[in-house]
Amino acid sequence: MAAVPGAAQARDGDRTAAHPETAAAAADTTAAYSDTTAVGVHNAYEQSAYRYFADALDSGAGLLEIDVWTNSLGGGWRVSHSNPLGNANNCENAASPAELRTKPRNQSLAGCLADIRAWHEANPGHRPVMIKIEMKDGFNDRGGRGPDEFDALVDRALGDAVFRPADLMGGHATPDEAVRADGWPGRDALAGRFVLELIPGTVEEANPFDSLWTDREYAGRLRDLAASGRLREATAFPAVHKAEAGDPRTTRYADPALRPWFVVFDGDATAYVQGGIDTAWYDRRHYLLVMTDAHLVPPAIDGTSPGEAEARARVELLAGRHASITTADWHPLPSVLATVLPRG
Repeated sequence: MAAVPGAAQARDGDRTAAHPETAAAAADTTAAYSDTTAVGVHNAYEQSAYRYFADALDSGAGLLEIDVWTNSLGGGWRVSHSNPLGNANNCENAASPAELRTKPRNQSLAGCLADIRAWHEANPGHRPVMIKIEMKDGFNDRGGRGPDEFDALVDRALGDAVFRPADLMGGHATPDEAVRADGWPGRDALAGRFVLELIPGTVEEANPFDSLWTDREYAGRLRDLAASGRLREATAFPAVHKAEAGDPRTTRYADPALRPWFVVFDGDATAYVQGGIDTAWYDRRHYLLVMTDAHLVPPAIDGTSPGEAEARARVELLAGRHASITTADWHPLPSVLATVLPRG
């Protein structure tokens, strides 16, 4: 499988670097989104990875991750890795493309979404980008930060730039029915669009008092919106989090009515590769499979700055194991991040 070379990453404050998304999309623009393997960046919102989130978007990566906190100890939708009370990130709340890389950082989720919108306006027809949102401590519906407020926030910022569950479903009853019948649209059809993935957060999953995690809560919203004819309001795809053999939905969700609302799966690459899991099962059904910590699959390679050949070989390995997107902290390697390969 031949990778597609990307251009150099935009440097801090430098808008003259080429945009590698153009090269990445050239791999096979007609291939279905679910028939290709792309590369993503873990915690792309951190300042140690990119000075500005616009730089992350310029990198050519097929997935960028954002961590969000909603607890009542702080206000709003906070974006931070380890500070549950405030914002610590590279987002700047740009109101237009001209403001990218010009304003103070450490903004809320609304500020990150504003940057995504401004970058989108500056780069029409850009590669499809998955925005993976880890809800660190889950939704906070009582605090006004529930799934409905999340959708409203995303809709105000990104509008029709978001590829939604309703777009995927067409005339089908559920996302599962839609992808198994028709698959995902081609990469060319998704040009200029963002796909939002929601996963439960590490704090949420470790909280013994939290029995309604992000995945189940948002899937319930999708089901209820569809029943009331309002599915268009939904902006994201909940993911089944963590690798598991068989169909993990059957053991994860006691309510069978929730299961068909999951067509995105997300877990540790090593578990998928070495855990006796039939990853071709996901590919045959056109489900998206996000494999994280690609660098840790034996033999482990550097998680941030491996050799380019090593990183490309790892992407090729995981593409062969049916990953839709594989992630690491390889922000210094824009040509690897821009890689798009055939899946399987």
